[in-house]
Amino acid sequence: MRSQHPIALALAAAVLAAACGSQEAPKPAPAAQPAAAPAPPLPPVRVYVTNETSGDLSVIDAATQAVIATAPLGKRPRGIQPSPDGKSLYVALSGSPPAGPGVDEKTLPPPDRAADGIGEIDAATNKVKRIIHAGNDPEQLAVSADGSRLYVANEDAAQLSVVDVASGTVVATVKLGDEPEGVTLRPDGREVYVTSEGDGAVFAIDTQTNKVVKRIPVGHRPRSIGFLPDGSRAYVSLENDGAIAVIDAKQHRFLRLIQLEGTGNTPKARPMGITVQPDGSTVFVTTGSFGHLFFVDPKKNAMIASVEVGQRPWGVGLLRDGKTAYTANGPSNDVSVIDLATKAVVKKIPVGQRPWGIAVVSNQ
Repeated sequence: MRSQHPIALALAAAVLAAACGSQEAPKPAPAAQPAAAPAPPLPPVRVYVTNETSGDLSVIDAATQAVIATAPLGKRPRGIQPSPDGKSLYVALSGSPPAGPGVDEKTLPPPDRAADGIGEIDAATNKVKRIIHAGNDPEQLAVSADGSRLYVANEDAAQLSVVDVASGTVVATVKLGDEPEGVTLRPDGREVYVTSEGDGAVFAIDTQTNKVVKRIPVGHRPRSIGFLPDGSRAYVSLENDGAIAVIDAKQHRFLRLIQLEGTGNTPKARPMGITVQPDGSTVFVTTGSFGHLFFVDPKKNAMIASVEVGQRPWGVGLLRDGKTAYTANGPSNDVSVIDLATKAVVKKIPVGQRPWGIAVVSNQ
């Protein structure tokens, strides 16, 4: 074999050196990113409060009795109800301007109908998942036991809207008396009761046919409704009568009035929100500007106690153990915590502006 020429060897060495020099030095591997911290676990029991004027939601840890989150909702959040599984909250939002009794609606600014709807809130994140358009000016609502239907009172439209939750569409509307407000399903789910402030009546509606089966006159300016657990009786707060009406909820028949008497911030009680002890032993009624929470014995058909809770209490909620109640006190922007055994306010929790509705969700 012939030996290679020296010049050829030099050229080959130069080419090899150039090739080696064109290669980049290996880059160090990127540092591993730290894993995102897991979200803190939700408290087992939370109290959710809608704040009508500030347009947001206050979340209270029932164990510490402190606000742990505040989340924006929309205009005038009022009625609030949890889904049966506790994973969602439904909040009535309204673009209608606030107006008290006797206010001439012609003097008010026009309503913002784009703001009307039912906000579906993720209870884990407090984020609005969607807005369900469910008629004009929704104020209160009820959720079916299987979570498939919403029943929404449309105050300005004098109707009830029935909403299919899965599709978010209105599947029926039911014409009612003026200013419908309170909406509550009878425990068996077969009928839903709706108050009509302007009509002084409660409308009983069949949930299968979405037809009115009975109009029940009850008194002046009915607000909210509570049922005994067995569905035999309904209790309706009557703001202008200082009383609650008792209804035979099977026959849809007015039975009697229970007067709420005592000394408060106004000459007589102005019943607003209403809820019933889980065992049916007591009916609790807030009284607006009167400032008290009343305890009513459904067996005696009589009030048995009252406690001063704050300024204009409206919404009221109970823990499942039946030992603690909460009232939303609008003008003072706080929530009162009431020990039901001692009948005393044990704490007041600052929340948003003009708290209105209360819902309790428990994972226990």
